[in-house]
Amino acid sequence: QVQLVESGGGLVEAGGSLRLSCAASGITFSISAIAWYRQAPGKQRELVAVIGNGGVTDYLPSVKGRFTISRDIAKNTMYLQMNSLKPGDTAVYSCNIRGPSLSHNYWGQGTQVTVSS
Repeated sequence: QVQLVESGGGLVEAGGSLRLSCAASGITFSISAIAWYRQAPGKQRELVAVIGNGGVTDYLPSVKGRFTISRDIAKNTMYLQMNSLKPGDTAVYSCNIRGPSLSHNYWGQGTQVTVSS
């Protein structure tokens, strides 16, 4: 059974930094993409950062240059380093792992990030 456990969220002042972690277990398939999403109150969920096939990364334009997605294969853990945080980054952040088919689509429980002005 695949499990994704997130940690690292919290309350930070604008301009501060946080690092989110997502520890994966039970992965028995080839991973096609790992990603971080976020959803703010009253808004749709949006893709924040992704590492796709071949290690190609992509970012939401509003976080490019401030956020960095990475993974430690040996630890089965993915990260989102968030710097220069803004109040607009406040949201619940969730990690996501996808595999070779549509049924291989797994989510973490979500972690709250709150940035105060």
